Amino acid sequence: MLVSEFGFDLPEDLIAQTPPAVRGASRMLVVDRATGGFVDDVFLSLPDRLRAGDLLVLNDSRVLPGRLLARRAGLRTQEGSPEPTGAVEVLLTSAVGENEWEALVRPAKKLTVGERLLFADNAGVVVLRAEVIGAGEFGERRLRFEPVADFFEVLERIGSLPLPPYIRRRRDALNTAEDRERYQTVYAQAQGGEEYRSAAAPTAGLHFTPEVLRALAARGVEVVRVTLQVGLGTFQPVRVAALKDIRLHAERYTLPEETASAVNRARREGRRVVAAGTTVTRTLEHCALEAERAGTGELAEHSGETSVFLSPGYRFRVVTGLLTNFHLPESTLLMLVSAFAGKGHVLAAYTHAVRERYRFFSYGDCMLLL
Repeated sequence: MLVSEFGFDLPEDLIAQTPPAVRGASRMLVVDRATGGFVDDVFLSLPDRLRAGDLLVLNDSRVLPGRLLARRAGLRTQEGSPEPTGAVEVLLTSAVGENEWEALVRPAKKLTVGERLLFADNAGVVVLRAEVIGAGEFGERRLRFEPVADFFEVLERIGSLPLPPYIRRRRDALNTAEDRERYQTVYAQAQGGEEYRSAAAPTAGLHFTPEVLRALAARGVEVVRVTLQVGLGTFQPVRVAALKDIRLHAERYTLPEETASAVNRARREGRRVVAAGTTVTRTLEHCALEAERAGTGELAEHSGETSVFLSPGYRFRVVTGLLTNFHLPESTLLMLVSAFAGKGHVLAAYTHAVRERYRFFSYGDCMLLL
C-alpha cells in the first residue's frame, strides 16, 4: 500500500488557526465504521452518543512549553568567550537523559556538534546554557543543558507552547494567553515534575470541558487515563513511498493499574472501549500486543516505549470507538484512522468534511467513529 493513497485535497482556509471561541463548541462528524454512514453533529452531544458502561480513555500528558529562542555562542573548543553569533529556534521534543534533550532546531545546517547555546529571559539575562552533543539527519539535535535548580520552572517562564507549523501566525502572536490555556487539555497533569511532558497536544482531548466530563459520568460512562508523551514523530513528514517502510519514533507511556484493570473488565464484559485520540489508541493497542507476546492477554500496569504503527490490515485488540481530529493528508495518523474504520469509509468522510467546511487539524473539529 502506498502513502499517496492517503492523499486528499484540503483548502488551506479550512486549517484552523485558532481554537473555537468556546472550548467544546466544535463540530463532530459521527461515522459508523461498519457501514461508512456519517451524521453531522456537535462535540457537546458526545455524552448522548456514548452509553452507560462504555469505557472512555484519555491521555493526560501535559504539553511542554518547549519552543525556545537561543543565541549561538560558538564552539566549546574555541578559546575565550566569543560574543553570540546568531539566533536559533529550538523545539524540545523529548528528554533522553539527565539534562539531555532531543530537539528540532532552525536553522539546523549551521548548528554543529560542540556549539553552545544561550537562552535568556525577557530581561536579557541568560538563564539556561546548552551544548549540542549530537546531530540527526532531518534537523534533530541532542542538547545537554547545564544543571539549574528547577529546569521546568525556567521553561514555564521563557518557553512557549509548540503550536504546529501549519498554524501560521506572526511570531509575536504564537504564544498568547489563549494558546497557553487552549493548547492544554483540561485534565492535563499539573505543572511540575519531568515525567511525560509532550511536544504536542493530544488534540482530541482539547474539546473536553469539565461540564462534558461530568455529563459523561452522569451517563454512566467510565473514564480512565493513560499518559503518552507525544514526541518527535509528530513533527516529521512521511518520507517513504510505501507504508511497509514507515518507522515511527518511540514515545514513552505509562499504563496505570486502574486503567489496565478497567480495560480488562470492559473486554471481558464486551463493553466498548473508546479512545480519545490516536495517542490513546496506540498506547492501548501496543499494550495489548505486549500482553499477547507475554502469553497473558491481560493488560498490566507498566511504563515503556512504543513505536507501533497501526495501518490498514491491523486487527484492533482493545479499541472499539475512537474520537479524533481531522489529520494531515498522507499522515500516519490518517493511516491509523483508516485502519480502524476502513480507508474508503474514512476518505469518504473526509470528502464530506471538506465539502461541509469542517475545521481541520489541532484546533479544528473532530470525528467520532463507532
